[in-house]
Amino acid sequence: MAMRRKPATNQPDLWIPTSDLAKTPGHPFYDRLNSVLSAAKFDRFVEERCEKYYAHGQGRPSIPPGVYMRMLLVGFFEGIDSERGIAWRCADSLSLRTFLGYAMNEATPDHSSLCRIRRRLDVEVHEEVFTFVLKVLAEQGLLRGRTIGVDATTLEANAALRSIVRRDDGTKYNEYLKGLAEASGIETPTRADLARLDKKREKKGSNDDWTNPNDPDAKIVKMKDGRTHLAHKAEHAVDMDSGAVLAVTVQDATLGDPTTMKQTIASTVENVRVVARKQACADELSERALTEWVADKGYHSNATMEMVDAVGLRSYISEPQRGTRRWRDRESARDGTYSNRRRIKTKRGRALMRRRGELLERTFAHCLETGAMRRVYLRGRKNILKRYLVHVAAFNLSLVMRKLLGAGTPRGLAARFAACFEACSALFASVFVRIAIAARWIANVAVDQFRFRPRRSECVAVTSSTGC
Repeated sequence: MAMRRKPATNQPDLWIPTSDLAKTPGHPFYDRLNSVLSAAKFDRFVEERCEKYYAHGQGRPSIPPGVYMRMLLVGFFEGIDSERGIAWRCADSLSLRTFLGYAMNEATPDHSSLCRIRRRLDVEVHEEVFTFVLKVLAEQGLLRGRTIGVDATTLEANAALRSIVRRDDGTKYNEYLKGLAEASGIETPTRADLARLDKKREKKGSNDDWTNPNDPDAKIVKMKDGRTHLAHKAEHAVDMDSGAVLAVTVQDATLGDPTTMKQTIASTVENVRVVARKQACADELSERALTEWVADKGYHSNATMEMVDAVGLRSYISEPQRGTRRWRDRESARDGTYSNRRRIKTKRGRALMRRRGELLERTFAHCLETGAMRRVYLRGRKNILKRYLVHVAAFNLSLVMRKLLGAGTPRGLAARFAACFEACSALFASVFVRIAIAARWIANVAVDQFRFRPRRSECVAVTSSTGC
């Protein structure tokens, strides 16, 4: 065979037949996911919900809204944080082009198109897409809705601390420090003087005094790793039986857990009602849904206990260490606290506490660490919520894919294939080694059995001649 050399320059042809374009066999994960979404009529559902946001019969045709939602799903499955990265990955991958429904002679949407579509569509559309995925989970038997776990984490905002300004006059941080230094008697302060002066101040990062002009919704908080950043707060309500996320909220990072829990509970109740209304087992799901709530000690407060006792829910909330409690005019909080304390000490309560650490933290690990959403590249709480709703919906779809394929992401499926291949290779290698050992043993036995031995008459003749 002759060797073909790569040309120095490659001049493209003016016309290329579509039959000559490169084709891909597709990715098994995205092919199966595409079949799940097609069976549920995902694209038709999204188009009906987005129809009111577009003009009828005017202007050029837009990008299909289903393609926009699918590209956001790709962000979770591929672990891409920015919309620019999602657009590049979809344009570069042949399997993702097939998943989106684009041929080789068609250009996939770029990041500016994704940004424009996100601004055009409202938050309610993304919430309906999230609820649609919950219905898919209910059809697969992955939605119980009886015991709900609630937990929150921080999302690092797309804003820097060095850009914060005073709320009253808009003074920047360094300019404010220079003013304090001059007022203290330092005429030309250096950077060391400013750092020394800033180190001794108390409450220097108060959200009441400072804000970021680029993202006013971001607040100065301490992250999980101990660093101080501008951030938002994301809260999940998780089904403790299947691990599915039933509701997602993005709220002010300075609000306490008992305060943000109310909005998350309201979203969970509404989502479960919508799903139960569309299912055949609506009565059964409505009766058993939302009867037990599990949370960590950050959610334990008198207001939470009063709310749980008033609604009649069964709470399993870890109780922090406190001193002597005074229950004057707090009978409802006292009854709720004592009932909750009794429940968390039971066998089921201890089991739910262990399961809370497993399922709730798993959702944050998949969505924020593996899914690369710990730091957001959008500004404004509404924009972040739109992206985060579809991102968590992709996590719920990964539960369906794990049930169907045994893996929830393309990388997980590839790792599963690799592990299977290694196991088969090890099995075949061990079988071949055993066969080789058996063949060698058989050969040795055959040599011993068929080795040349002299006849008995010859042995007698030789003995007589030697006189022995």
